[in-house]
Amino acid sequence: MGIDLKKGQKISLEKDDGSKLNSFCVGANWGIIETSSFFSGVKRVSVDLDLSVGMFNKRNHLHNTVYFRNLVAKGIRHSGDDLIGDVHGDDGLDNEVMTINLEEIPAYIEQLVFVLNSYKKQDFATIPFASIRLYEGVPNQANQIFATYNIASDARFSGYVSMVLGKLYRNEHNEWIFYAIGEACEAKGLRETLEIVEKRFL
Repeated sequence: MGIDLKKGQKISLEKDDGSKLNSFCVGANWGIIETSSFFSGVKRVSVDLDLSVGMFNKRNHLHNTVYFRNLVAKGIRHSGDDLIGDVHGDDGLDNEVMTINLEEIPAYIEQLVFVLNSYKKQDFATIPFASIRLYEGVPNQANQIFATYNIASDARFSGYVSMVLGKLYRNEHNEWIFYAIGEACEAKGLRETLEIVEKRFL
């Protein structure tokens, strides 16, 4: 099942056999909101979360962003926009996936920061489940899960619609490290979230 990450945890991308995890997927998974009442029964509300990654250079300046309107950059490919979420509970598949090839990431890119924004401004605390995971495979099939980080239904996220999930960064030996951030922020959209990332999380 891989590593169950905690907030603030850092992990190297070294596998059990000593090789490096260079080509993998980063996926976000979430469910729809269900409410019920005596008169109307169960009401299902779709949840449109957007997984994005900001690519920052060695001066901590934003170089490029991969998101639902810009699906491809060198070394990164976005699977496309999911407007609904899992309808009948967790189906085991990620709703939006970034396919990463670290060997193709330009040398001047120092950090890849993954963020999640609620497009309809739905409060994170109302979403029944959400997680981010790193795995070997393809967007619709996880062959080997490397790490999982669960992020939803937490009172700390009440009132927030934007979140900094985590980042990949190069250390002093030019090795990639994943850092689980898990911080909600005051931003209302992607641009504002990345501005906060630049100020606080690099």
